[in-house]
Parts: sequence; C-alpha cells; structure tokens
Amino acid sequence: ADGTERDVPLAMVAIGDRVRVRPGERVPVDGEVVDGRSSVDESMLSGEPIPVEKTAGAEVTGGTQNGTGTLVVRASRVGSDATLARIVGQVAQAQRSRAPIQGLADRVAAVFVPAVILVAVLTFGLWVAFGAGVGAALASAVAVLIIACPCALGLATPMSVMVGIGRGATAGILVRDAAALQAMATVDLVLVDKTGTLTEGKPRLLALEAAPGRDEAALLAAVAGLELASEHPLAAAIVAAARARGLEPASPDEFEAVSGRGIRGRIGGERFVVGAAPWLRELGIATDAFDASLAAHARAGETVVLAAVDGQPVGLLAIADAARPSSASAVRQLRAAGLEVVMLTGDARATAEAVARDLGIATVEAEVGPAEKGEVVARHQARGRRVAMAGDGINDAVALARADVGIAMGQGSHVAIDSAGVTLVGDDLRALVRARLLARATLRNIRQNLAFAFAYNLLGVPIAAGLLYPFTGWLLSPMLASAAMSLSSVSVIANALRLRRVDLRAGDDADP
Repeated sequence: ADGTERDVPLAMVAIGDRVRVRPGERVPVDGEVVDGRSSVDESMLSGEPIPVEKTAGAEVTGGTQNGTGTLVVRASRVGSDATLARIVGQVAQAQRSRAPIQGLADRVAAVFVPAVILVAVLTFGLWVAFGAGVGAALASAVAVLIIACPCALGLATPMSVMVGIGRGATAGILVRDAAALQAMATVDLVLVDKTGTLTEGKPRLLALEAAPGRDEAALLAAVAGLELASEHPLAAAIVAAARARGLEPASPDEFEAVSGRGIRGRIGGERFVVGAAPWLRELGIATDAFDASLAAHARAGETVVLAAVDGQPVGLLAIADAARPSSASAVRQLRAAGLEVVMLTGDARATAEAVARDLGIATVEAEVGPAEKGEVVARHQARGRRVAMAGDGINDAVALARADVGIAMGQGSHVAIDSAGVTLVGDDLRALVRARLLARATLRNIRQNLAFAFAYNLLGVPIAAGLLYPFTGWLLSPMLASAAMSLSSVSVIANALRLRRVDLRAGDDADP
C-alpha cells in the first residue's frame, strides 16, 4: 500500500496486493501479470511440458514455476480460493469418499465364529444327553472351540498382505495399504498421464534438417548461440542439443528477441532469423522448401522452429517431449494382460494423439484440466469399470485419489504420491505391470490361505465334536486340538511366505 517492497508470509498476502516473482521461484498466488516478461512452467496443471510465455495482462497460477524472467503479479485469488488449494481440497474429498474394502477373512469370520460357538454348545448338550459325564462333554466342547479358533483365518489376509507388500518394496513397488493391493488386482482400465509418465517431461531436439550446402553442425552451433541469449523454453532444448554433440554455441554480434515470435541476430556477417514458420512468412521469407517437413513434424505433435539467413531458409529444428523408451513396451504388456489403456492428459490434442499413435494407445482424452480428470475417472467407474490412474503431477492428484487405485511415479510431485495407493520407484512404467502381477499373486495367495483355513476347520470341528467316536472310538483331547490349531496357523504362514519367491518379471504363470 505504501509503495515499498518487502518480504511477508504468504498468509498475509491479500487480493489486490502486488507480488514480485523472481527467476526460478514458484508463483505464490493466482493473479494477473502487471509487469515483466518470463516463461512459466505450468505442467503441474496443464500437463504441457513446454513453458508458457507470460507478459502484462496474462493470468498465472499459484504453484507454477517461473523461468528466467521477473514478473510482478497482482493477486486475484489467495488462501483456500487459490487453484492449488482447491485441488488439494478435491483430493481430500475424493479420498474420504472412497469406500473401505472389507477383507474376505472378516466376511467369513462373521459367520464362522457364531457357528462354532453354537456347535460347541450342541456338542456339550449332546454328550450329556447320551450319558457322558459333564467332564467328558466339557472336554469335547473345549476341543471344538480350540481347534476352530480362527487364528488361521485371522492370519490368512494380513500375512499375505505383509509379505506381498514387502516383496513389492524390493522390486520398487511401494504399496500404501491392503485395499490398494486388492484393488490393483481387479482393475480392467488404466488411465495414464502423458507428460512425465509416458514421456520424459523435458523438451528435446528430435530432428535437425539443413538446406543443401549448409553444414548441420555449423547451423546448430549458430542457432544455439542465438538461443543462448534467449529465455524462451525451447532455447534450452536447442542449446542442450548443441552441447551434447560437443558443439560450442557461436557468439552473436547482434541479438534481438521478438516477444511471441522468435529471435534474430547477426553471426559472422550473416543475419539470422529463428522462429515459427508463420513469423518467417510475415517477414517475407519463403518456407516452401520445408513445407513437407513442417507438415510431417506437425502430424507427429512436434514444435518446429525454422532458421533463415539473409532472407533464405537454411534449416529446420523439431522439438518435442519424447516418450520414455520403456513406455511402448509397458503399454503392450498392459494390453496383453487384458487391460484397456487410455491416455488422459491436459496437453494439446494433436500432440497427445501423436504420442498415443507411437505408443499404441487407441483412446486419448486430451485438453483435460485437473478437476476434469477426476470426472473422467468417475465417468468410467459409473460404467462399471475398475479404474487405475497412473500419473506424476499435481494436476493428476484428484484423479489419483478418485480412482480405484492411484499409481504415482516415484519422481513425481509429493501431492501425487500422497494421493496414490501405489508408488512406483523410478520412472519405468513397466513397473505398473509388475505391480499388477504382485497384486494378483497376493490376492490368489490370500484365497488359498482362506480356503485352507476354512477347509481345515470344516474337517477338524466334527472330529473334535466326536463324530468319529461311534465308529473308531477316537476322541480329540483339548491338548491335541491345540497342537492341530497351531499347525494350521504355521501352514498359512508358510504359504504366505511363498510370495517372497514370486517372479515379477514373468507372466501370470509366475504367480503362486
């Protein structure tokens, strides 16, 4: 209010206050740029890996990452009204709305325990009715209660879950709880974020074409020299590509950045213009020689930069966020396992569809905001699908929380990891396939344990009650019943420990 600039806690910022955002800082509030120019990385919200240029009048969102310029922002939304705060609130709401998954053992025990007590009472009454002493009748009733003790039933689920989660941790699969593990075993639809999950999340130079008579290395060094003085996000990709090839960017004699268009300058007596094709055409530079390449790269969802020298086009540079080398293999494995794979992204449709084609993904939901991603999940669930959502950004958090099981990449944001039930250490999406194998193996092991424990009790209880006595004269003492009950628990534990040997690199035949 007094025109001075000072540092204050974020909680003290009110609507209408002006906030300076320095290079490399995160934008603290939602607002409007009133001064300055910079590129802001909005991938946490939009999924688009290429930062967006911001000048006076542009809207910025709290939590996004400022680039190399300085911005002065007038706050328009603060506190709980800010975009990031609303996303966090939606995540919390989605987590609270998720119904708890009741274990199979609880459902069995709810019927089994009262039934055993009834059998014990009947055993005592029948033995007394048939003339046995109270001591003998009581011994048989106690034997029924001991041998039917649901220890094995109680151990069946937690032991398998404990061993399964431990096995997952050794394979880089961190499971939050048993509900997430059980849900992972039953999913039939996987929604996958693009940027940072299927792709590397960093723009890279993918193609360089030089006009006849032009040396590619010299052209790249010259363009990198101009881009070195630019703050545009694509500049970093070009400079990094030149240095990766061992080229030293040339030093320009003159340099000018044209906001929203490109750059121009002079190197060694040659006047360069570098920018998008429409701008070069506005300057009267014919781009016909590269039109075919322009169309091809556009279909591939790549951003194309043209370079011209003294009014003649001399080269083309194609930049894009490349897919991870393991993504295509992961998609193939998921589809082979019978799962439908859908790309869910806030990125532009043309770019998303180009990446999807390369990876073999048939269905794309593009240009979807953070809140809308959660609605997409809910829409598929309403159709009866069991949905897994894989993502790494804040913009994926609502969908991760609302899905039947959320799967976060280990290199992703803390909000995404906190919203997910499963975290994959590293950035290899093939770990999702291994997570499903682990979940199915664990669920199968739980069912084996429950079946064994229940079958054991079905056989043991009648023997303890004296069913064989009229034919063989055998009675089961409480001491022997106790030993048999312990043996059943040991058997369940031994079966659960088999999960430690499950081969997560193999197919379903590796499941025990």
